[in-house]
Amino acid sequence: MTKIKKIVLSYSGGLDTSIILKWLQETYGCEVVTFTADLGQGEELEPARAKAEMAGVKDIRIVDLREEFVRDFVFPMLRANALYEGQYLLGTSIARPLIARHLVGIAREVGADAVAHGATGKGNDQIRFELAVNALDPSIKVIAPWRQWNIRSRMQLLEYAEKHRIPVPSDKRGEAPFSIDANLLHTSTEGKILENPAEVAPDHVYQRTVDPVDAPDTPEIITIGFERGDPVSVNGKSMTPAALLTELNGLGGRHGIGRLDLVENRFIGMKSRGIYETPGGTILLSAHRGIESITLDRAAAHLKDEIMPRYAELIYNGFWFAPERELLQALIDHSQAFVSGEVTLRLYKGSSSVISRASPCSLYSADLVTFEESTIAFDHHDAEGFIRLNGLRLRSWAARNGR
Repeated sequence: MTKIKKIVLSYSGGLDTSIILKWLQETYGCEVVTFTADLGQGEELEPARAKAEMAGVKDIRIVDLREEFVRDFVFPMLRANALYEGQYLLGTSIARPLIARHLVGIAREVGADAVAHGATGKGNDQIRFELAVNALDPSIKVIAPWRQWNIRSRMQLLEYAEKHRIPVPSDKRGEAPFSIDANLLHTSTEGKILENPAEVAPDHVYQRTVDPVDAPDTPEIITIGFERGDPVSVNGKSMTPAALLTELNGLGGRHGIGRLDLVENRFIGMKSRGIYETPGGTILLSAHRGIESITLDRAAAHLKDEIMPRYAELIYNGFWFAPERELLQALIDHSQAFVSGEVTLRLYKGSSSVISRASPCSLYSADLVTFEESTIAFDHHDAEGFIRLNGLRLRSWAARNGR
């Protein structure tokens, strides 16, 4: 093994990272600093501190990143209306660059020459973590135990835990648990029965949303305020980014909004099936598109829709800190200068529907579009020349083809 002086480990306190912590201490014989990010995953994080202390860790970092996560990562992504493969709101993908940024920051602070993560060799997260570290500080070594150690199965993982007296939660024994990732934007669940895409996901997989069938029979009407493309209020109440997303998660979860059963294409080359719950994010996507519909010019809106798949793919594949993502972000952010106003939505049985929108920056003109008499001069005869010019190439094409 390369001589390492100090390692910063991205540490959840779960089975995998608890074993990784011990393995790093044994393998590298150096100090390990643990870093646990509070991204609003809804779990008590102090047990992670207790487990790290039991393992002899002297420097334990538990950092509340909820506001930073939503303000600096989720909201910029939502300005783009980003969806990977047309469906996935990128809840796991967008959290990884933030974690990596803090891993690098702590490593610099404590003089560590390496960082470590618990991502497996089959997944996307290893790529996201390591590309981010490459972009932020190439001098820092990345240690990926799942690609280095001889542990190849869950049974071997449990045997290692028992040998080193690492506590194993009771639900980790017996049948393999679901693989769950959670943060303030979403919850994702993979593994077990979900590995067969022909099987229907059992009800207990869902954690944040009620079944739409069991959601309230009465719709709920809400209004979201936007300033320069970012949501700033719910029902007239101004909120911080994290508080606003938390509020919408509660509203969306109650109405069964934001469920997604998806087979996606991982960057590494395989297909995987996951169950995603993104209640607040789904509402915000609907609302943001609603306010853009009256504030963005047609060509600008269509251009945004054209680049969105590329932008979403960059985030999914781990290129948040890449120059091309930053260039696209600059374009997207420039488009949001007049995306301000209010959108009213109806939440009902799994759906989030825009029912009205208003903006002081609106490009919509009722006087221009009306079927009634208008005060704005519009010569209907102008349309004849417009159509003839646009039809010119079609007439030439038809003549050549003998139509």
